Amino acid sequence: MELIPVIGLEIHVQLKTKSKMFCSCDNSGENQPANTCICPVCLGHPGVLPVANKTAIKWSAKTALAINCQINEYSKFDRKHYFYPDLPKAYQISQFDQPIGINGWLWIFNPETQQEEKIGINRLHLEEDAAKLFHDEKKKYSLVDYNRGGTPLMEIVSEPDIKNPAQAKLFLQELRQIMRYLDVSEADMEKGHLRCDANISLHPADEEKLYSKTEIKNLNSFKMVEKALEYEIQRQTKLWLEGNPPKELTTRGWNDHKGMTEEQRIKEEAHDYRYFPEPDLPPLHFLTAPDIICNAKEIAIDLQCLKADLPELPGDKRKRFMGEYDLNFEEAKLLTEEKKVAAFFEQVISELKSWVENLEKAKDNPKIWEENRPLLIKSASNIIINNLLPLLEQKQLPINNMKLNPENMAELVTLIFAKKLNSQSAISLLPKMIETGADPSHLMKDLNLSQITDEKELAKIIGQVIEKNPQPVADYKKGKEKALQVIIGQVMAQTQGKANAEIVLKLLKEKLNS
Repeated sequence: MELIPVIGLEIHVQLKTKSKMFCSCDNSGENQPANTCICPVCLGHPGVLPVANKTAIKWSAKTALAINCQINEYSKFDRKHYFYPDLPKAYQISQFDQPIGINGWLWIFNPETQQEEKIGINRLHLEEDAAKLFHDEKKKYSLVDYNRGGTPLMEIVSEPDIKNPAQAKLFLQELRQIMRYLDVSEADMEKGHLRCDANISLHPADEEKLYSKTEIKNLNSFKMVEKALEYEIQRQTKLWLEGNPPKELTTRGWNDHKGMTEEQRIKEEAHDYRYFPEPDLPPLHFLTAPDIICNAKEIAIDLQCLKADLPELPGDKRKRFMGEYDLNFEEAKLLTEEKKVAAFFEQVISELKSWVENLEKAKDNPKIWEENRPLLIKSASNIIINNLLPLLEQKQLPINNMKLNPENMAELVTLIFAKKLNSQSAISLLPKMIETGADPSHLMKDLNLSQITDEKELAKIIGQVIEKNPQPVADYKKGKEKALQVIIGQVMAQTQGKANAEIVLKLLKEKLNS
């Protein structure tokens, strides 16, 4: 029997506003002592009134626009009732039948198929987060930290369009990147800024009927989402083959130590939460034109301003980088992973053009940039991807905190192109440039790294190397091309990596083939 997985994701994103969703408490409670960022409002004391955080509403609408949602002109808050220690009011202020955004979608690029795949988004709504529970198996009680309670929380619900665990991971990664580009959330899964519940069911390939789904919780990394879905597909497949497919909605938790899901409870349905409109908060009115008259009791949000404020999104930037800079998908993906890295790369290319234009004047050749643009861009992208970014990761240094600026990086690429510095020596300068901001020309002179390009000097060194290495010379003359690299390596060693490799190769071939 062929079984088809049907997967949908529920993603919760904490917004990094200064204050909480419905009160003025500090929203950075994760870095504070437990139960210190709290007040009568977020603890649900009698007689208090919530006030909606307008920034959180704007950011949610902005996110909805970024993921192609249709914005409801009118939206409202609702009370969602359930009893649990992390909810002091015994209800959560959320949204039910009038969310902020509906019917969105997201394109993800699948590197395996080399195709873009469209994942539908059912809705985006705004709510308050619950408190954080701490369980200790050795003790007979749990601890609660209410600092997190009341944090603005977006919930994004995908359509059940996801076909496999790998696609679910790609969708989540794309969504996280959008959150960071919009600067509405740090979206760090390990810190709980972005949390995911996965819903999965299977159905026979010859049926379109949807069967009872299982919700998987406790997923706090991309790898965990992928592993949990893979396990659940295996578990449910076994049930189907035994003639006992899942018959009711259930919630299971992922146990990472055991590598399996464990049943927690029967899943509630919407009517179990007894939703009704929040009486203490005014409705939201999203204005599509500046001349719309708004009721004084409504919270009015100008959508035109939010649309104008949208940045270039990751998917669009990747496509532009691939077209404008002739990068492949992986290169474009790495350079656009962070908005600041993408900005640095583009500034380097701009500065690189200026450096090469100065070179054109010096060499009286106005076409150097035009004729070598792809080569120069490739050189810059390679150094950033293969050398700069790994160094920054090793030092745990954000790109905006390093002292190396785009102009000096562009100068480094120009020195390599002009054959004044070889690639190996150039890369050795990067740590110093990152730490001090020194320009590569001065470092090159101070460290005596200028490339040897004088053919007479190189010919003399090559002669000495050939004399000292008769075996690789003999091997090369017998047709073993790899032996040539051994000889070149000896020349580079003797010159401490300063010999121009292209000239060395040319002179060696002339010498050995004569």
